[in-house]
This record gives sequence, C-alpha cells and structure tokens, in this order.
Amino acid sequence: MRDAEKHWLVRESTIRYLWLALILVLALTLVTGLFIHQHQHFGWEDIFGFYAWYGFLTCIGMVVFAKVLGIFLKRRDDYYRKPGDSDE
Repeated sequence: MRDAEKHWLVRESTIRYLWLALILVLALTLVTGLFIHQHQHFGWEDIFGFYAWYGFLTCIGMVVFAKVLGIFLKRRDDYYRKPGDSDE
C-alpha cells in the first residue's frame, strides 16, 4: 500500500511529526518551570523537573506493579473450559 493511501495517523512522516510535536510540548512544559513560581509544600518539589521525574517514575512503578500482579492473577488458557467440552 502506498504511503498516500494510508490513514494519516499511520504514515511514517506523520508519525515523525507527532513525535517531534510531543517532544516539543514536553520540553516547553519543562522549561516553563524555570519562569513560573510554584508553591511547593515540601523541599524536594523545588528540584528542576520534579513533576516530570515523579510522573515518569510513577508510570514505571505502575507497570512493574501490573507485571507482578499479573503473575498472581494469571490462569491457564483452558481455565473456564469444563472437562469434556469440545474445541469448537
């Protein structure tokens, strides 16, 4: 399939521009922290980029927690199949 026939979100050039736009927005959000005074409650919140690092580490923690939880909640593929059911 030619690039022009694909949906605009699936095209290689569009994906590249979307990544660049995302990185630009994140960088601008991070840089604005230098110019805007934030009222922190704790001393460590004053570190440059604290909320970006906090969000990133929290996201990693949630993924790791979900992987560990999946180990305990995992079931066999035939868990709901009764003995004697046919494979249809």
